[in-house]
Amino acid sequence: MVFRRLLGSLGVGGPTVDTVLTPGPALPGSELTGQVHLEGGGADFDVEHVSLELVARVEAEHAEGESEGTVTFARYTVGGGFRLAAGERRSLPFSVTLPWETPVTELYGQPLGIVLGVRTELAVAGARDKGDLDPLTVGPLHAQEAILEALGRLGFVFRSADLEYGRIGGTGQQLPFYQEIEIAPPPGHAHQVNEIEVTFLANPGGVEVVLEADKRGGFLSPGHDSLTRFTVGHHDARDWEAEVDGWIRQLLEHRAAYAPHGGYDHAAPHPDPDHHAYRHGHDGHDGHHDHGHHGSGPGAGTAVAVGAAGLAVGVAGGMVAAEVVDEIGDLFEGEEEDEAYGEDGDDEA
Repeated sequence: MVFRRLLGSLGVGGPTVDTVLTPGPALPGSELTGQVHLEGGGADFDVEHVSLELVARVEAEHAEGESEGTVTFARYTVGGGFRLAAGERRSLPFSVTLPWETPVTELYGQPLGIVLGVRTELAVAGARDKGDLDPLTVGPLHAQEAILEALGRLGFVFRSADLEYGRIGGTGQQLPFYQEIEIAPPPGHAHQVNEIEVTFLANPGGVEVVLEADKRGGFLSPGHDSLTRFTVGHHDARDWEAEVDGWIRQLLEHRAAYAPHGGYDHAAPHPDPDHHAYRHGHDGHDGHHDHGHHGSGPGAGTAVAVGAAGLAVGVAGGMVAAEVVDEIGDLFEGEEEDEAYGEDGDDEA
C-alpha cells in the first residue's frame, strides 16, 4: 500500500479503501491478485462498484516538444452492489488478467525506472473517488528475459527505459503506448550505432521483438533510423546468444543499406515511414520520435553485468526500489489535470 485516504468526494465520515497486492512481481498476460479492504464510515453507504485501473506514466512527442501524462490502460470491476454498514470492515479478493503488453518494470529484482500503478475507484452514493494507488511491479516473460540476458552476454549495456505514447506501424500492438529499453552497444559495434532500442510486444502466441538502431550521424549529419522485427514463442528453446547476435547483425546491415558509400546519409528514406506514428489525443498531432533522445529515466547510465545469474541491472547511478515507491506519488500527483492521453482499457467483470 502506498496511500490510504478518505474518500474526498464524500467528506469526513466516508468509507476508506486500501488495496493490497499479492507480494512479488506479476507477469504480462498473467493474473494479478490481491484484496481490496473497505472500512465503513460514519453511516451506511451503498457501494455501487469497486474498480481497479492500471495506470502508467508515459512520454509523448508532439509539435511543441515532449510532455508526460498518465494513461489508464486497463480497467476491472472487482465488486459492488452491496451496502457497507457504518464501521464495517469488508475485504474483496480479486484476480484479474494483466494485458500481454504490460511493461516490464524490473529485471532480476532491480527497477528499470518504469512507473506503473494500480488505482482503486470506489463508487458510493452516486459519487466516485479514486481512493487508493499502489505501485505495480511487473517482471519479464521467459522469452523477454532470455533476450535481455543474451544482449548482456553480447556486451550491450542498459541505459534507460521509458514508455512512449504512440504506435509502431506494422505490428500487432494493442496498447496506446509501448516500452523502449535503451541499450548501448559493445565496442565492436560502437562505430556503427549509438544506441539500440528494444521493444517487446507480447501476445497470447508469443512475443514480437522490435529492434531499432538509433541515430548516429557524422559531422553536421543528423543520421537516421532503421528497425527490424522478429517473432518468438513464449517457450522457444534457442541458442539465444547466437540468435540475438544474428538479429543485431541483420539490423545493422539493414541500417547500412540506407547509408550508401559507407556513410550515414541523413537524406536516406526511413525504412518504415509508419514507425512511431504518434496519435496524440490531446492535440491530434502526428509526429515522429526524436531518437537523439536517450531517455531521462532514473536508470540512465546503469550498468548491465553478466554473472552466474545472467544479466542483472545494477543500481549504481540508478534507482533503488524504495525510490520507485516514493516517486509513484510524485508522478501520479495531479494526474486528474494531466491525464490527457485518454484511456484504452476494457472493463472486465
